[in-house]
Amino acid sequence: MWRHIIPLNGNEAEVEKGVELLSVTENHLSRRTALRLTAGAGLAAATPAVLLAHSEPAQAASIAEVALPAATTAIKPFRVSVPGAALDELRRRVTRTRLPDRQTVSGWAQGVPLDEMKRLLDYWARRYDWRRFERQLLKYDQYRTLIDGVGIHFVHVKSKHRNALPILLTHGWPGSFIEFLEVIEPLTNPTAHGGTAADAFDVVIPSLPGFGFSDKPAETGWSVDRIARAWQELMRRLGYRHYVAQGGDWGSGVTHALARLKPPALLGIHTNFPTLLFAPPVGDNPDAEEQKALKQIADFQATGAAYLSLETTRPQTIGYALADSPSGQAAWIYEKIASWTDSDYNPAAEIGMDRILDDITLYWLTDTAASSGRIYWENPTTTWTTYDLPVGVTVFPKEIISTPRVWAERTYKDLIHFRTAARGGHFAAFEQPAIFTTEMRDCFRRLR
Repeated sequence: MWRHIIPLNGNEAEVEKGVELLSVTENHLSRRTALRLTAGAGLAAATPAVLLAHSEPAQAASIAEVALPAATTAIKPFRVSVPGAALDELRRRVTRTRLPDRQTVSGWAQGVPLDEMKRLLDYWARRYDWRRFERQLLKYDQYRTLIDGVGIHFVHVKSKHRNALPILLTHGWPGSFIEFLEVIEPLTNPTAHGGTAADAFDVVIPSLPGFGFSDKPAETGWSVDRIARAWQELMRRLGYRHYVAQGGDWGSGVTHALARLKPPALLGIHTNFPTLLFAPPVGDNPDAEEQKALKQIADFQATGAAYLSLETTRPQTIGYALADSPSGQAAWIYEKIASWTDSDYNPAAEIGMDRILDDITLYWLTDTAASSGRIYWENPTTTWTTYDLPVGVTVFPKEIISTPRVWAERTYKDLIHFRTAARGGHFAAFEQPAIFTTEMRDCFRRLR
């Protein structure tokens, strides 16, 4: 059995003076509940409230339970500081992982290979530093606000340039707002990143309900259409009279739902993952490009969609395993990042192991395996429709399917941008932030 013991480190961040202490309750070895998050009251509040995790003596084998602060319709500043107890417990669990036996085939045909998983877990336990990530997050303004009964977390960074175009970026699964962190600076500060002031964007990156630092819905009904209405309200609260929107994966589903709503403020959308996977607009005589895409869809359904069937039908069942096992949660996410990136199953070469583990650790600390999986249960079918507002499409070569231009033309009546990128896969901004930035500039230039 592969085990090793790692010296523990990472002290709790100092608590600010004058903070509000919330009540806590015990929960046996609950690591999400050891999470401490800080949030302010009001957009310009000086001192944020703090949620504290109270760590019991080691022999008691328990960690106190805390929760995210209750969101209100006000937009409240937010920052993250996880207590050492939560990080120590994660490290203990990782170092005591019980691994399965070796796969019986070479490569990834049965999932993440054993040696690859050992390397990831070893890095997570010995080298990964969540505190580094927390320090990076301090560069970005984060907030929470209550919309339709759910507290929504979002990053909001305004450009220093006048007349910057607001852009709403929506992530998917198994991603998070982390996917877009590397494009914030190039989008908001283009003159320092090869662009002009006319290319500037204000950036808004919400976390989907049930993901990351957004609340977990306690009721059913959170379809992509309902999320789109929440995003519409979010942009209204931020005071934007016009904006554009972008998304891939489930972010694409939400962005397309927003396009169906057609709020007057929405000037146009862009997607790197058109919602055509299960309802493609195939012609009577598919050409070679269409036939290639149809084969990709068939191959995906035959060999890559087991997670999809499970999340669509039984997200709660798989949630128990993922919520209790950091190695299970890591493998569940890492397999998709490795499979769907343009990296020949070496995603660390494109994204970096630290950034991959930022995303995995976020899922673990927030205990969102089940709640994030429910987005599949809430949206079990896809129907094809047409759109008549301005739409841009970028096809990344290692996407699950390569959208033929003719499918885009049949779907988007005002196709203002269509391009095949030189590199990249499913996680466009995560993998290729420079290409993604160029695509946003080129697509939306005519809508300014």
